[in-house]
Amino acid sequence: MRAADLMVRDVITVEPEADVAHAVDLLVHNDVSALPVIDGEGNLIGILSEADLMRRVELHTERPRQWGESILGASTLADEFAKAHGKRVAEIMTRGAVSVSEAAPLSEIAGALERYRIKRVPVTRDGKVVGIVSRSNVIQALATALHEGGDQQDGDRHIRDELLTSLARQGWTVFGDRNVTVSGGIVHLWGLVGSKDEHRALIALAESVPGVRGVTDEMIPAY
Repeated sequence: MRAADLMVRDVITVEPEADVAHAVDLLVHNDVSALPVIDGEGNLIGILSEADLMRRVELHTERPRQWGESILGASTLADEFAKAHGKRVAEIMTRGAVSVSEAAPLSEIAGALERYRIKRVPVTRDGKVVGIVSRSNVIQALATALHEGGDQQDGDRHIRDELLTSLARQGWTVFGDRNVTVSGGIVHLWGLVGSKDEHRALIALAESVPGVRGVTDEMIPAY
């Protein structure tokens, strides 16, 4: 299994000159914990995560001055001040974001998440963001592998692509790539569903994709 097989493709991004308030709204309204930061040409230049927003003057959570703060170094102190007071994304984002390619195997993705102690990693193609993989996506992949007793087989990626393309054309659901994995021709559907009608329709849609051998319903009803 590779990054392209489980990444979320509809990635919410933000530009470095955007207001912090706008970035926070994006995080809240889209229910995501981080935003890849891209320049005017779409290149990944950093990431803004919840961790970058924990020490803010508006919340009175900025790090208090300490008698021994001089030993931290001017650069560290300046970075902490910028994160607490910055008004633009460029002032508070984490630069040099870790990323992986679409072909990165699951072992490389898990290694990056563990090594850098991050919760998600952008997937790039020629420096541009094409997806993002989170810890929850990796756990979903693990659950799929345990359930099927093996790795994905040839054709699973095509099935997932076809299903996601079909889902994107539907106006009755926002169910997307973060909720779909495929293993051995078996489609696994995860996440919240808003109604019984949507629940039935999602299963029917998955079953209609050529090559699908079955659908495992892991969805959670919110109705």
